[in-house]
Amino acid sequence: MKKYFYIFFCLVVSVMSAFGAEIAADPMLFRWAGDAENGAPSVFRDAADHDKVNGVEWDLANAIAKELGKEAVFTEVQWNGLIPGLQRGLYDAVVDAQEITSAREEVVNFSTPYYVTYLQLVVLDGEEEINDLNDCKGKVVGALRNTGAVNILKEEQGIEIKQYDYEMSLLYDLIYGRIDAVLFDAPIALYYAEPMKGVRILPEPIGRLVYGVAINKKNTELLAEVNAAIARLIETGKLREIYERWNMWNPMMANYLEDYSVSDTEPTAYEAFKEMVRYNLVEKDLKKRYLSFLPVLGKGAWMTIKLSVISMIFAMFFGLFLAIVRIYGHKIFSGIAYIYIEIIRGTPLLIQLYFIFYGLPAIGIKLDSFVAGILGLGLNYAAFEAENYRAGIRSVPQGQMEAARALGMTHWQSLRFVVLPQAVRTVIPPITNDFISLLKDSALVSVITIVDLTYAYTQLAAVYYDYFGIGILVAGIYFLIGFPFAQLGRWAEKKLSMDRRRLKRY
Repeated sequence: MKKYFYIFFCLVVSVMSAFGAEIAADPMLFRWAGDAENGAPSVFRDAADHDKVNGVEWDLANAIAKELGKEAVFTEVQWNGLIPGLQRGLYDAVVDAQEITSAREEVVNFSTPYYVTYLQLVVLDGEEEINDLNDCKGKVVGALRNTGAVNILKEEQGIEIKQYDYEMSLLYDLIYGRIDAVLFDAPIALYYAEPMKGVRILPEPIGRLVYGVAINKKNTELLAEVNAAIARLIETGKLREIYERWNMWNPMMANYLEDYSVSDTEPTAYEAFKEMVRYNLVEKDLKKRYLSFLPVLGKGAWMTIKLSVISMIFAMFFGLFLAIVRIYGHKIFSGIAYIYIEIIRGTPLLIQLYFIFYGLPAIGIKLDSFVAGILGLGLNYAAFEAENYRAGIRSVPQGQMEAARALGMTHWQSLRFVVLPQAVRTVIPPITNDFISLLKDSALVSVITIVDLTYAYTQLAAVYYDYFGIGILVAGIYFLIGFPFAQLGRWAEKKLSMDRRRLKRY
């Protein structure tokens, strides 16, 4: 038994070492990150080609890379993980409508501002009470989490603020009457609220927002290079051309760059986006559309399956180890196992994932996102499996162990050949249930840059403005993944029960 546990832990350490080593940055690459999950107009997935990324910041990042003489490499990260990922060295820069604020400047450096804009209120059609921010007092106003809109709303007195992670969630809650107004960055209002029926954008500009490229504080050389690249883009007119193509050039930008010249650049990218949205909203052939999603959802489903199966195998072995140590180990090791189990069961899985992926680099441990996901899920569920095993072992009569010892078996032989086989039969049902739960909890790994099935769903739903139909499709895929495993667990439980009944006959 000791040999098997030793081999298992050696294997785990080897995998962690292989994937955990930090990859040296290639000086010929400009590695940048953005959130394509809900990103228009900054960074978003193309509806015609789900593998293609588009957006104004996509164009800007590639233009900066060209000025640097480097190749742009995009990393997709959820919004809340962009700055933590930059701090741990996963990429060189964040180019995704990052507002320059004093709080953010304490943790990262910002380039020369490349875009200046303002905020706008979005209300329901026919809303007459709200015409500006002062009219929102006593009302509920929604805003995107951790944005300048939230800061401006906090400065006002008497406004109840509701924060959201997704633009469409805000607009749907506005339409459903859960909030009274929405405060968006002007570009977001243009791209999300403008195409929607039943809402309108109030024309009055609110506040002033400044965007910059976020760069790790240690990388001062890249900061200088990016600043020089932005200066050249401004001087050549390329920066203005990019924003005009996306219909985002505004008077604030003209004042900031002191560029009041007349341009003949057409908003071709914006018109293409509007056409894509119009097509998505009116397309009747839903069967054709949903079939086109299968490759994207298939990739996400395969990642979910791999992650769940490997994590559960890890949890089963490590959980068994914890159970044995807790029951039969020295009181010191038994106490350690008990404390581990209670701490893990008593803290949220999401916090554990954040700690493993973003916290451990502070002490020099940097893990690949896939390995971090396996460890997070595996270590969490190992605590629950340990309790399942402990209950199974305790259910075996003490006389079984005593009889085995009387026959000359060692303690470990008695445990391996007599107690554990009976205990495993008992714990199959709860382990099967835990695997189904782990399969669903694997959706949380999207916070550490893993594109699983749930992440693929949110990407598609944001592009197609269809959370209902795609949600049903994704729920069906989760069911199809989990159902065979549930049936396999029932079959194993039934077969082992039959084997037990046969033994009783003799």
